[in-house]
Amino acid sequence: RVIEAMRTTPRHEFVPLQQRQYAYLDMALPIGEGQTISPPFVVAYMTEQLDPQPTDRVLEIGTGSGYQAAVLSRLVKEVYTIEIVESLARRAAETLKRLKYDNVFVRAGDGFAGWPEKAPFDKIIVTCSPESVPPPLVEQLREGGRMIIPLGQRYQQLFYLLKKQNGQLVQEALKPALFVPMTGQAEKLRKVQPDPAKPSLVNGDFEQAMGDPPEPVGWYYLRQLTWQEDPKAPSGGHYITFSNTHPGRPAQALQAFAVDGRKVQTLDVSLWVRGKDIRPGPAGELPILAILFYDEKREPAGEAVLGPWRWTFDWKKVEARVNVPPRAREAILRLGLFGAVGELSADDLRLQAAAK
Repeated sequence: RVIEAMRTTPRHEFVPLQQRQYAYLDMALPIGEGQTISPPFVVAYMTEQLDPQPTDRVLEIGTGSGYQAAVLSRLVKEVYTIEIVESLARRAAETLKRLKYDNVFVRAGDGFAGWPEKAPFDKIIVTCSPESVPPPLVEQLREGGRMIIPLGQRYQQLFYLLKKQNGQLVQEALKPALFVPMTGQAEKLRKVQPDPAKPSLVNGDFEQAMGDPPEPVGWYYLRQLTWQEDPKAPSGGHYITFSNTHPGRPAQALQAFAVDGRKVQTLDVSLWVRGKDIRPGPAGELPILAILFYDEKREPAGEAVLGPWRWTFDWKKVEARVNVPPRAREAILRLGLFGAVGELSADDLRLQAAAK
């Protein structure tokens, strides 16, 4: 049912005109006001975890473009969705009305408070990340209901599946994620803030993993990646390997971090890589490490690249000093094959502000 709902929901209708050529790629896209539309895989994953039923009344926190609500509308009785940015709420409501999603109801407001007059809800889906679960959402979830929500620090979040049993939430940690922060009251209550003057990575040596099969902690939106154990790894006893036999298929890992281009002019980046039979993808794609910088509105501000790599080679260390654009306020590091075929292994990935 979820796959069919995804197939029949026109994602291009929910992204700005200048982004429509990318509408059906599995990637987040900017929709204005510093917000994004989630990658299709993430929308499908969250929807599946919610276990939507035809009789469900669902509350969504973080309408954004309205795309997630549109997907849900085909699977449930009613969707009530809240967006804190008024211009986005207005645009989403207009798009949903134009496309005749008549069982979706949009409100502008702070999602931290939920929608009490329409409670209780069978399911709650949160598409922005607070540090902890807002208490009003717990109160508005019916007994036996389910909630999926990304929780944690600004750039280190985990999907949690929450089930309400005897008035209490039973939590199950699922996998790492990256969402825009829940603003408003939730952000005022945030206790841990990133330091953009001290950019760094989490688990760059890939020694920590979770889940079955195990996946490296701190890294998200993983594609075609396996966590390897080897006492001869360049650092510790583990590393990661991207494998791809289908040209053009994504194979990647991502991690975001805070970096202020006014305070940090350059970054020192290094990693160990190993290749096996790496050949270009259909559009000439080759494995790289890319750092994508974004400004305070989450608009692209610049890019730095290490690589590309090709053919077969043993472990080697790659180092570079890269410039940070003055407009940068955050960045996303992407590592992988990106459509190339073969195998790329990586270990001991390090990033820090260069010494002045």
